[in-house]
Order: sequence, then C-alpha cells, then structure tokens
Amino acid sequence: MENGQAGPLSRSPVRAAAWAGAGISLAGAGIALYNRITVRQLADTAVEVIEPVTVCVPARDEAARLPGLIADLRAQRGVARMRVVIIDDASDDETYAMAVDAVGGDPRITVLRNDAEPPTGWTGKAAACARLAESVVTPVLVFVDADVRLAPGAIAAAVTELRRQRVVALVSPWPIQRAESVVEGLVQPLLCWSWAATLPIAPANRSLRPSTSVACGQFLVFDTAAYRAIGGHAAVAASATEDLDIARTLRRAGQSTTLVAGGRMASTRMYAGTAELEAGYTRWLWSAYGGTIAGGAVVGTIAALAYWVPPLAAISGRGVIRRAGVLGYAAAVTGRLLARSTETCGPLSPADVLAALAHPFSVAAYLRLWARSHRARGRGALRWKGRALRSDGG
Repeated sequence: MENGQAGPLSRSPVRAAAWAGAGISLAGAGIALYNRITVRQLADTAVEVIEPVTVCVPARDEAARLPGLIADLRAQRGVARMRVVIIDDASDDETYAMAVDAVGGDPRITVLRNDAEPPTGWTGKAAACARLAESVVTPVLVFVDADVRLAPGAIAAAVTELRRQRVVALVSPWPIQRAESVVEGLVQPLLCWSWAATLPIAPANRSLRPSTSVACGQFLVFDTAAYRAIGGHAAVAASATEDLDIARTLRRAGQSTTLVAGGRMASTRMYAGTAELEAGYTRWLWSAYGGTIAGGAVVGTIAALAYWVPPLAAISGRGVIRRAGVLGYAAAVTGRLLARSTETCGPLSPADVLAALAHPFSVAAYLRLWARSHRARGRGALRWKGRALRSDGG
C-alpha cells in the first residue's frame, strides 16, 4: 500500500484498461494522420469535360433545400453536355413547385413528379434513383442529394476524377458534413471519423474487397455501363444504406470504387436539428455492424475502452494510470481533428475543436442513437419522411 491507495495487483486491471484504451486511440490517430496526408482531394482543375453527363437528383420533402442545389447545378462550368433530371418523390410539401420555379426554364433541367409509393421490397430513395436512371444514355451518371451544395466546378472535377483512372466504376466525393447545432456538432463529424480513423483509404481504394469500400450517397459519380452491369439500384433495392451497398456490389463484380475528399467542392447539412437527426439515424443505424446487436455490442465495448476509459483515467487516476489516460484522450481528440481536417480539406473552426474535445460525449450520443434504432426496428416503428420502413430497409 502507498498513501492509502490500493496495491499494484488490485490496480493492474485498471492500468491495463487505461493503456489498452490509449493504444486503440493512438492507432486511430495514426490512421487518421495517414489519411490526412494521402487521401486525394477533389479539386477544381478547370478541365473541360467533353463527354455527356447526366445528374440525377431524388427529392422528397425538400422544398426548402432543393432550390439551392438547382442554383448550384445551373452554375456548373466545365460540363457543356450536362443534363439534370430531378424527381419529386411523392412529397407532402411544395418540392415540385419550388423545383420548377428554381429551374427557371433552363432547358438542361427536367423535373419529374412521382406520386406512387415505392414497390414492395424497395426503399423510397432506391426506387427514385432507379427511376431517374431509367432513361439515362450518357456514359457518366451522377447522383446528388437535394441537400448538397456544390461549387461551380464540382461536377467537372468529379467526372475528371472518375476518368483519371479508366478502371474506376464509382467515385464518391465525401462532402463536408455541416453542423449548425450542438447536437449536430457532436454527431455529424463521426461519419467521416468512422472511416478516417479506422481504414487506410489509399490501399482501400486499390482493393476490391467489399469490406474496405466507403461511399457517401450524397454525391456519387458512376460509369454508367458499370452501374447498369450490376443492375443499378435494383441491386440494393431494400438496403437501408444503399450507397455503401452499391459500392460493395460493384466490388463483388470486380469493379473498382474510389473515395475522395470532396470538402473543397461539396457540402451538406444532412440533418437540421435534433429531431431530424434522431429520426434520420434511427432510420438506418440498426444496419451497422451486420445489423446485429452482438456486432454493435462489440463495437460499443471497444469504443468505451478507447474513448471513455482514458478520459476517466485522466480525471480520477494517479501516476501511470493518469498518464495513460491523458495520452489516450489526447490521441482521441487528435484523431477527431485530423479526420475533420481530411473532410474539410482545409483549416478547422473553433466549433470543430470544441466538438473534438467533446469526443467522449460524441461516442455516447452515437451509441444512444444506435440503441434507439434497434429498439425502433424491434417495434416495427422505423419511419422516414412519413413512410414506414420494413426492418430489412424496405
């Protein structure tokens, strides 16, 4: 005994947990540093895209956001043969009227209206995307969500990236996930961090392993022939995460997919406010880690060890335990900052720094949303934008 503290033997499990957590956090920070240095950034190269391009925009209840994207699409440069097709997917608001008004008679843009519910076995977004792609004959097919904002050279830059390597079937430019509330700031940066601190992207981009694919459905750029060869969105009709699953399907078919950082060219506010964020993650988060509670429990245990034990050890521990805790917490914050910097492709804001410092609370919020999603799935209460969802995503 020393100063009334427990002996070395009784404290060894705590010491081991603190160092194990610190080790995991350090590994994550190392991967995040590697990605910050090596992940390709989508940049405005001012290259003129010669081939025809079709941009498809599925929109449901997006009256407030869609006009901004339409303005951005009308301002695109470097894609002289671009056409845009927008579908109002049975919206309950003024999405169609706002879209038509924002188009302003631009002959490059067509606005369609769909009043039917998705077919059995399909999610609404997959069905809307499939319908949009039906009549596309251009060699490049781009899907952009209605809440995305694009720089004037974004489409040209993304198509140029697709054709930079002739064998690539899909390029996924990762947009900045804008966060404009405290809860959004806690949760939204975790999307990028989840891959930036766990998966070395450069070798993953060269791999055909489905498990190493990363894609963001907010902005996807396909070689149309490769998209059609796998059946398009019909191949992922019931998926709750159709973006990731379509990338995996391409890889299973021997087609390459690539993730690039699109923060200079694209941004989005995925969910506006706490209620929308909770509803959005509840809709699909159950499908993470194989869709099983056991898989989520394993991930949750590792997350607790890596991101809760070190800060607790830093606060309440002494000596070597405290040093391990400080090291682990500092590594976790560093990994968050590096991941956010990869996403933004530039300097960080004070809000980004504060969110990184609150990383233990971010992990807690994420695990709460995961548990909430599983509870909703178990009750058959999965819903999104007024539509009931089956537990398999359909």
